[in-house]
Order: sequence, then C-alpha cells, then structure tokens
Amino acid sequence: MDMPESVKAYFDAERRNDPEALVAAFAAGAVVRDEGAVHEGLPAIRRWWVAAKEKTHHVTAPIEMSGGGDKVSVCALVSGDFPNSPATLDFAFTIAQGKIVALEIG
Repeated sequence: MDMPESVKAYFDAERRNDPEALVAAFAAGAVVRDEGAVHEGLPAIRRWWVAAKEKTHHVTAPIEMSGGGDKVSVCALVSGDFPNSPATLDFAFTIAQGKIVALEIG
C-alpha cells in the first residue's frame, strides 16, 4: 500500500508498540477523535494511545487505502481484548506539511 509517510509511520509504530514513534507522526496541535472522545495535542494523543493499548492489547492491520493528498482514509482490521473483536475500522487522516493534523477513527 502506497501510504503517505506520516500514515505509514503511524501504522508502523502501532505494529511495533512504539508510542514515541507514533506521536512523532503527528503535528504539535493534532487532534484525534476516537470512541466519542477528543484528544488534542501530543501529550494527550500519547496518553490516549498508551491507555488503549494497555486496555485492549489491540493490533491494527491496514487493509486498503483511499483518498490522497491531505485526506487519506485507511480501512484496517483491529483485533484485541474488546467485544466483537476483530472489527474493521476506518482511520480518516488529515495531513499537512508531512504530519498528521487530524485522525478520526470509526
């Protein structure tokens, strides 16, 4: 899959369980929307991701990508310790200057 570098970095860090590399893919004022909550800024994004990993021990595997330019959507199979696992989720990324500025998971 030919993903933008920041999106590829997100999924690579996710696979390696590397919170520092994951956060490095985001711009300083980035926003993540997941499960009805909003996480703004790098410290909040790191806390959200670490808490989710500790709670669900999830693994994310990209299946397909659509869009391009500053708007990219990745369909991914997410499996872990949560009801109805595995689930297919959409990761909608907004990118600016090579960094993720927004991510909505649903």
